[in-house]
Amino acid sequence: MDYRSGTCGRVFSVRFDEGDDFLDGLTEVIRREEIRSAWFWVIGGLRQAGVVTGPKEPVMPPDPVWQEVEGARETLGSGSIFWNENNEPKIHLHAALGHHGDTITACVRKGTKTYLVLEVCIMEINGLNASRPWYPAGGFNRLTFD
Repeated sequence: MDYRSGTCGRVFSVRFDEGDDFLDGLTEVIRREEIRSAWFWVIGGLRQAGVVTGPKEPVMPPDPVWQEVEGARETLGSGSIFWNENNEPKIHLHAALGHHGDTITACVRKGTKTYLVLEVCIMEINGLNASRPWYPAGGFNRLTFD
């Protein structure tokens, strides 16, 4: 375990509308506002997403199990924002995606299209010197304190 402390910075409220690409739009806000460290919460709907529902086996590096989500899914999730060693923002979002009582919990990774509306609250963290560089042993970008 490793940790650091910071303070709350700016808070953003963002709305995504029907058909908006959620991850692309969120990345656009992150870049435009230079959000370097943050946590965010999302509530609303997704109609499309490429998600990872876990590893095939509990090994490192993991072999991810991909699933394509199609149709209206109620969405509730939480994620973080940190930048990698190539000065690119890395979004890590886990969400529950439900439809008529059928719910999957997954890491939302690509191809996201909004269903009706998604509301996002982004809480920036000041004074936290952190990044998300590639972690070869794990096969993913890991939160690292500089």
